Amino acid sequence: MSRPERDAGWRHVAPLAVAVVVIALWQALTVAYEVPVYLVPSPQVVAETLVADAGLLFASLGVTVSIALMALGVAVVLGVAIALLFVQSRWIEAAFTPYVVLLQVTPIVAIAPLIILWVKDTRTALVLCAVVVAIFPIVSDTTLGLRSVDPRLADLFRMNRATRWQVLTRLRIPSALPYFFGGLRIASGLALIGAVVAEFVAGTGGQGAGLAYQILMSGIQLNIPRLFAALVLITLAGVAFYLGAVLASKLALGRWHESELQSR
Repeated sequence: MSRPERDAGWRHVAPLAVAVVVIALWQALTVAYEVPVYLVPSPQVVAETLVADAGLLFASLGVTVSIALMALGVAVVLGVAIALLFVQSRWIEAAFTPYVVLLQVTPIVAIAPLIILWVKDTRTALVLCAVVVAIFPIVSDTTLGLRSVDPRLADLFRMNRATRWQVLTRLRIPSALPYFFGGLRIASGLALIGAVVAEFVAGTGGQGAGLAYQILMSGIQLNIPRLFAALVLITLAGVAFYLGAVLASKLALGRWHESELQSR
């Protein structure tokens, strides 16, 4: 086995080894000190709860994940469109960037009640809340990428009298792809966080309830094992979102860009 192959293997094995050690310590400490399940349930109890409440928890997970995916899709489309607009004119970028930053620094818990109040459809309101949280990395990183063009290549395109469309599609967009996927990795997690926070604020229950509602109700009912089980599902969903963004980056950049070629 070559050294790159060994390094790649360790990159996968090391996180799993850490997870196994942490779970084993968690189990051992809760058993050794007889920690009540209403304080900190053991991994075994959490796993049993996941199996016992699988129907309820996975249905709620589907609701939360669908909202986060819709929000991520909208954030990508809007974010790329805004970045393309910004790169056309420094004046446009200077005029509107402060408002994009304003959305980013405003706590979602402060504006989520207003969005939910203004938008009649609750699901649409939740998606909009998650979009507000997730859009900034897409706009910021894609704009930076579109402007981070090799000056020598820009001069070459200019010497050959390339049109603005040719410069955009054949130079700026390929140069921006690594930056875009960097923003996508961040935005994927933020979309899930935004969906969960919006669900907390909305407090929607019933058949369309997401995982945030299950966490809220589990805390009220002191059903701590179910609360931990819901947290585990949210964490795993976040990891899946991130890995999906990493996979998309590898598929798009794996054969030609240094960032992916060096990671092999």
